Amino acid sequence: MAAATRYLLALGLAALASCGGGGGGAGVSVSAFGVGATGSPTPANPPSQPDISVAAQSTGTVPPAPMATKVTELATGLDAPWGLAFLPDGRMLITQRGGLLRLRNADGSPVNGGADQVAGLPAVAAVGQGGLLDIAVDPGFAGNRRIYISFAERDSTNTSLNGTAVARAELDAANRVLVNLSVIYRQSPKVDSTAHYGSRLAFDRNGHLFVTLGERLLDTQRGFAQDLSRGNGKVVRITTDGAPAPGNPFAAVAGAQPHIWSYGHRNPQGAALHPATGDLWTSEHGPQGGDEINLTLPGRNYGWPVISYGQEYGTLAQVGEGSAKTGLEQPLTYWEKIDGTAWTPGTQKSSIAPSGMAFYTGDALPAWKGNLFVGALAGTALWRLVLEGNTVVARERLLAERGERIRDVRQGPDGWLYLLTDSSNGKLLRIQTQ
Repeated sequence: MAAATRYLLALGLAALASCGGGGGGAGVSVSAFGVGATGSPTPANPPSQPDISVAAQSTGTVPPAPMATKVTELATGLDAPWGLAFLPDGRMLITQRGGLLRLRNADGSPVNGGADQVAGLPAVAAVGQGGLLDIAVDPGFAGNRRIYISFAERDSTNTSLNGTAVARAELDAANRVLVNLSVIYRQSPKVDSTAHYGSRLAFDRNGHLFVTLGERLLDTQRGFAQDLSRGNGKVVRITTDGAPAPGNPFAAVAGAQPHIWSYGHRNPQGAALHPATGDLWTSEHGPQGGDEINLTLPGRNYGWPVISYGQEYGTLAQVGEGSAKTGLEQPLTYWEKIDGTAWTPGTQKSSIAPSGMAFYTGDALPAWKGNLFVGALAGTALWRLVLEGNTVVARERLLAERGERIRDVRQGPDGWLYLLTDSSNGKLLRIQTQ
């Protein structure tokens, strides 16, 4: 089957599953990028191997925490909301994939009597899975008023090409406008695709910015997740000016993009810093099954498309060479079925399609303190992961009865959990005690 046909089939299957993912058989040889019997390129100062074991995988559920909670709908009518960020005063910024940025009060109501749109945004390529995506507030916002947005950007000379970009601007909240906007980072090269942008933003403890980048779905592109000279399927770490952050692992590797932090990713759409260790954790879309949570360390290769716990779309075929290989990282946990149940060999797998994620550190929901929360798109749920160190010891599927795609998860300044649902009538939800 031609690559273009497989691509269209993958998109159709993805749309039917409402997962926002996709991908068919690989059209690029991964052996061209040094991933084989001799392993992968070596970063400068490789870190020590953490205690990550496939045996730690848990597909069971845990009893509900002894805590009565309720879900409050704070806002409706949001058109495909994607990213949520809180300002120091409790107000929030919400991106809509079509290209709008909204400023909301702490209770979710629109500012300015309903005219809550923020002007001054860059032009976005609102095609397929692309558009205005994540948003992050600078740790020094009180002094510099800076925010950062990720978005799909068209090529200036060939509009069929696009890629993930990051812009920095100053927020004039009183006048609802962004000023001094500049694009500080662009995924390179741009690609003729409308899917797999990654795009989640997270600051590290040094004030540098992590940006997750998808491998762009196409058969002819996904193998480039193993190519350090390209931006496909990477996590990058940049300064707030867009330069490679100091200490990046491939800065001294010839031909490698110096912004790269880790590689071998498919479509990571969630990112959060562990509150105790400061390590980056990411959630990543598998194809048909194989959705992952990864401890995303510098210089590590996370395997796509050489290894995966997923299958090729519409088949029982294993992706790549298997689910494990020497020198390639294992996920902390993974899903092979949409509801988290165990997969039966010889049957088709299915995806939860994980998106935004957050570690819960507050006191308002005490039974959940220290847990990791992950939204699911195709899986229409919020997953609660119970942790012991870097091991996921149990998982609980929450809000499945609502049947809503959970796009983003954030802990608010008040200690409650806030969620965005992904639809043309998207919602802002708050989880709180009764």
